[in-house]
Amino acid sequence: MELGEQLIQHGASIMRHAHSMQRDLISDPPPPEWSNISLPDGVHFAPCTRQAHHLFPAWRAAFSPEHPDHYHGSDEQALEAQLTPLLTGQTLGPVMPCSTLAVDEADHVTAGVIVTNRDGLPWIATVFRQPGPCYAGLGAALLRRTLADGAACGLTEIALVVSDANPARHLYEKLGFQLTSTSLTVLVP
Repeated sequence: MELGEQLIQHGASIMRHAHSMQRDLISDPPPPEWSNISLPDGVHFAPCTRQAHHLFPAWRAAFSPEHPDHYHGSDEQALEAQLTPLLTGQTLGPVMPCSTLAVDEADHVTAGVIVTNRDGLPWIATVFRQPGPCYAGLGAALLRRTLADGAACGLTEIALVVSDANPARHLYEKLGFQLTSTSLTVLVP
């Protein structure tokens, strides 16, 4: 981190400033009510067993051009280079059963939390939801349900990484995630 900051002072550009976080599910188990979270009317939980193109519209909308984690390629490139490899286990390991989706009455995915087995560590690879006031709080509800399901399945911990500029960091902290490390990736001219 210190080296990255020195490089920035000498002209390097920040590519990503991120924080690794972890939640202990044994010493700090999720409250029992997180297993019975209610979703807004017309929205229900679904297992994460769908193909990437079913998740893509909500996932892409969640990471708009203004979002710090926006993928700058085309929609086709984002689907093929980002979401499909994630869901097929090529990026961060296989998707775990505690992953969950929210779907609307028309069976369209509106939100999701994808947990992978990253070299033996349960890893929240992405959290997304359709933008808009009718879906406000949906990401937090899915995260609570995912943490409860993970603990019920015997997971002892779960980790993630969040970009420094991503406001979701405050939600992760509120849900009991603890900062474990900070990284700074820079481009040296």
